[in-house]
Amino acid sequence: MVSELINANLVSMRRKSVEIELNPAMWTTFSHHIRDIKDPEHPYSLEELKVITEDAIEVDDQRSHMVTFTPKVEHCSMATVIGLYLRVKLMRSLPSRYKVDIRVAPGTHATEVAVNKQLDDKVRVTAALENPNLVDM
Repeated sequence: MVSELINANLVSMRRKSVEIELNPAMWTTFSHHIRDIKDPEHPYSLEELKVITEDAIEVDDQRSHMVTFTPKVEHCSMATVIGLYLRVKLMRSLPSRYKVDIRVAPGTHATEVAVNKQLDDKVRVTAALENPNLVDM
């Protein structure tokens, strides 16, 4: 945990029930795995903070999925960590046949391109898989 909070006055949002017409099983699969991931700086889940929403998951076909997350502040220093949390959690939870891309929502972070590049870096993702801090997420 970081000792100094970037956004100390954060307000938590309540969970709402999720209904998706196209593929409810896919949303259930994803939401089951990522809905309770905690924010690294706050005691709330990413879903409660609206960092992850039902609209953030796009299914291109049955094997390719895009998860887009929205940092709460434009200069969030935890954006890469949050993205790695999401990737590691899904890589460990879903069968290997699924391809999952994790992205920062366009225009929501000052260094969006750099964060997205880091989230696609295989070496960084491999190191994250070995990181004991991510094991406890």
